[in-house]
Amino acid sequence: MIHKNLHQLQIKKLSIVVPVYNEKNTIETILSRLESVDLGVEKEIIIIDDGSKDGTRDILKKHESRYKIIYHEINQGKGAAVRTGLKNMSGDYVVIQDADLEYNPSDFKRMLEYAKENNAEVVYGSRRLGKGKSPTAGWQYYAGGVFLTFLTNFLCGTNITDEATCYKMISRNVLGKVNLTSTGFEFCPEITAKIARQKIQIHEIPINYNPRSKKEGKKIRLKDGLISIWTLLKYRIRL
Repeated sequence: MIHKNLHQLQIKKLSIVVPVYNEKNTIETILSRLESVDLGVEKEIIIIDDGSKDGTRDILKKHESRYKIIYHEINQGKGAAVRTGLKNMSGDYVVIQDADLEYNPSDFKRMLEYAKENNAEVVYGSRRLGKGKSPTAGWQYYAGGVFLTFLTNFLCGTNITDEATCYKMISRNVLGKVNLTSTGFEFCPEITAKIARQKIQIHEIPINYNPRSKKEGKKIRLKDGLISIWTLLKYRIRL
């Protein structure tokens, strides 16, 4: 039986890391959503432009006085962009927000409330839970996500429903215990495997999800899934 800590977590600031690569059509919208969402805590929005070449950078330059914006001169990968954001965060917790409008930042408040009420240092937003669950953009993405989650649970001893979710809300304390090295989409299984290695429970709550297709700009590919599988195997072998 798990007993809740009598002392509720105090979360005063949430850092929101936004990795961006060629998102000129959506960046203004996601920034507007992040700006308008009321979390009940201070927000720190950190945007990392990972070498965009489609005009995204020109848009971001108009917002430099409002947000912390960091530019990669060349495209290094999502993992590299997220790691840059994590190095520059000052919040008690951090969450990752893609710029493609698939995820809705209105879910952050519920994730924060869950973390406080359950003294949870790691909360994932699951697309597979609850009545509001939505399919991914195509059966390949769905099947790949289900398999990756199964493999994560099998290899790492976790009990989660959506390993590949973008919405991973993690405390600064936990981040200090994991050394992240990935540069691409394999960042997700790497951080999950290393959190599991620390025997830290990963909590989940349902979130909203509006998948976009490859035609609409979805960037993850088959090779990224294969690299993610290898990443899980690699860190399991090192356990």
